[in-house]
Amino acid sequence: MNYPLLMWLLSQIRYLTLRPRLEASKELKKLTSHLTEIREEKFIGGFRRWEDKWSDFLKEKTLHPNGSKSYTHRKLRSARRSIRRHLPYLFTYQKYPKLDIPNTTNDLESLNSKIKDILRSHRGYSKKLRNKIINEILSFN
Repeated sequence: MNYPLLMWLLSQIRYLTLRPRLEASKELKKLTSHLTEIREEKFIGGFRRWEDKWSDFLKEKTLHPNGSKSYTHRKLRSARRSIRRHLPYLFTYQKYPKLDIPNTTNDLESLNSKIKDILRSHRGYSKKLRNKIINEILSFN
């Protein structure tokens, strides 16, 4: 999975939670949970339909006791904004099939775990030596 897709998925967990309660959040989470198996056109179409369906809901504002107003569903609005901002990058792995970009982060997570294990067993190394070790590991992969 490419970096923008990974960051976007992490933001979705933060904004939508693992068990959303609002129907709009449930629908968006269901749509985004299939990102690694869906074609870009299908996702964009589904997202546009979701936006149209829930646009009035997302515009709702709450009146606070001090007289100020704020959007009622801030996290859901943030999730929508995150999708909009990252949409050009979410399907990079589909746009460039010759690069053979994986659609999951399994390989990356495996490499990160190896690096962490090596550095954890040698906590006394200086920052300079730790960076040298990381560069050496990355040069072999």
